[in-house]
Amino acid sequence: MTSTVSSFRMRGLLRLGAIALGLLLLQPALARKDDRQKPMNVEHADSFEGFNAPNSITTLHGHVVLSQGTLKITGDLAKIHFDADQNVSRIEITGNPAHIQQLDDSGNLMTGNAAKLDYDNNHGVAVLTGNAVVKQQGRGEAHGDKLTYNTETSEMSGSSGSDGLVHMTFLPKPRPAPTPESKPAAASTATPPATPIPAASNPTPQEHH
Repeated sequence: MTSTVSSFRMRGLLRLGAIALGLLLLQPALARKDDRQKPMNVEHADSFEGFNAPNSITTLHGHVVLSQGTLKITGDLAKIHFDADQNVSRIEITGNPAHIQQLDDSGNLMTGNAAKLDYDNNHGVAVLTGNAVVKQQGRGEAHGDKLTYNTETSEMSGSSGSDGLVHMTFLPKPRPAPTPESKPAAASTATPPATPIPAASNPTPQEHH
């Protein structure tokens, strides 16, 4: 019986995943594509250790705020990985929660929260792990133990949490309000004025002698 239930649940999850993937792929790729071409700034940190050197790691402690264009990442501890050319290749950040946000080309806000965030700066992919939540303004949200979000295409995938399910909400696109139909003019109920009736002429009586 257990294997049968598990089989049904697995098939249900596969169908759910296929439907979710199809719906997500139908959404337009609106994410901002020029953020990764801009400088990455450390706006705030209580302390740090390391240096910008080839193939090195710099660690930031306390109230960390990183920004790159409209992309913003915050948390309590961040490890910034530099590649051989001293470019930022990856950021690992933990917090309560670790947070990421970005505007798309239409000005809609994406926000993501999780216990841990692993951001691949070379490909613009964020992996959120531990009570992960990603919300896309005007489109919906997803909850799971692990969510992967592409900051360039807005595509997202996820895996189950403790209850074995990924929770998703898809928001309908607002429809234009229906135009009110013109109503026929109401018939007048007023009583028409009475037509005056001319008074009858009474001939003057003649005297009889």
